[in-house]
Amino acid sequence: MRYWLMKSEPDEVSFDDVLNAPDKTVAWFGVRNYQARNFMRDQMEVGDGVLFYHSSCAVPGVAGIARVASTPYPDASQFDASSPYFDPKATRENPRWISVDVQAAGQGRYLPLTALRGVPELGDMVLLQKGSRLSISPVTPGQWKKILDMAGVS
Repeated sequence: MRYWLMKSEPDEVSFDDVLNAPDKTVAWFGVRNYQARNFMRDQMEVGDGVLFYHSSCAVPGVAGIARVASTPYPDASQFDASSPYFDPKATRENPRWISVDVQAAGQGRYLPLTALRGVPELGDMVLLQKGSRLSISPVTPGQWKKILDMAGVS
């Protein structure tokens, strides 16, 4: 089992949206970074843990705990000319971008980025590295456990 931090802008998809979705599951779409895409395509497996992170908002932070709920599949938004995620180079025969489904698994205390920065056990977390902008990044088992403890999720 692996662990991931996945960033979402809450104006687009928030953790509350996931909690209110059928089966508490949403498609993780719109990823347009090759390294993040490769994490989803090549390394994520059903059941992997996810720290659902709110980004590009007033108080960014870990909003909930989720799990990967599907194998990778083509991201439909790449084919939709009206979507901000449209990619004219992608074809149904040769898709460039993929999605996975993410399912809510628990909600504890909201953990703002500022709180995470002050925790020595999280010092080497990819999210906290200078210049890190990846929308999906790996999380170590130790970081996962520390964040679950901080959020009050068992």
